Amino acid sequence: MKTRYALGIDIGGSGIKGAIVDLKKGEFSTDRLRIDTPQPATPEAVADVVGQIAEHFADELGAGPIGVTIPAIVQHGITRSAANIDKSWIDAPAEKIFEERLGRDITLVNDADAAGIAEVRWGAAAKQPGLVIVTTLGTGIGSALIYNGVLIPNSELGHIEIDGHDAETRASAAVREREGMTHEDWATERLQRYYETIEFLFSPDLLVVGGGVSKKSKKFLPLLKLKTPIVPAKLLNAAGIVGAAWLAADRLKNPDTLIDK
Repeated sequence: MKTRYALGIDIGGSGIKGAIVDLKKGEFSTDRLRIDTPQPATPEAVADVVGQIAEHFADELGAGPIGVTIPAIVQHGITRSAANIDKSWIDAPAEKIFEERLGRDITLVNDADAAGIAEVRWGAAAKQPGLVIVTTLGTGIGSALIYNGVLIPNSELGHIEIDGHDAETRASAAVREREGMTHEDWATERLQRYYETIEFLFSPDLLVVGGGVSKKSKKFLPLLKLKTPIVPAKLLNAAGIVGAAWLAADRLKNPDTLIDK
């Protein structure tokens, strides 16, 4: 089954955002709708907001697929962790909760995975063969591994232990701000060690750096000394929505071959 349009919904710590995506162009075909993330961000409360966004786009979407991102490990529709959302998400049947609220099938994915697949399809890693690792530098460090266009889900490379520390507790963008580090010091003292470790462990063909800080990539990426090309992400805040929409459409097209989380 082919579909040109799908709804992507991106659940964040402060806002839940959605838009219909043109899957031929990899861009929004409608204005984005944003609603504040409820507090506490329990499964039921978040599902209600996701339902509101789906209802807002119902006439334009019709029977098109819906993809939803969440800042959590997602395995076979169950959320196994909870980053920036309520801890009641841990081991919750999240995909089923959303489907019961919306009254239709959805595809639930990790937020970094969604952003990563969007960058591979339409962004900084478009047409790149081999292994692409997309990292998002923000409150923590999210990651996505894509090999020849196929997503390997739930990589969690922000939690690799480096020099006795959980990597994101030393190298995230939030840590740089909290410790008052310059971009130069952050790059040379923290990011260099992180990315050289990732490079050694995985031998990627391309590294892509996303998150809000990627807008200032010229201040730190040129300072990194790596063998692997490393570039800023292109889709920025649209990546999660676009990636979720594409993964939902791909699941509809290939229900037996999707790597189900």
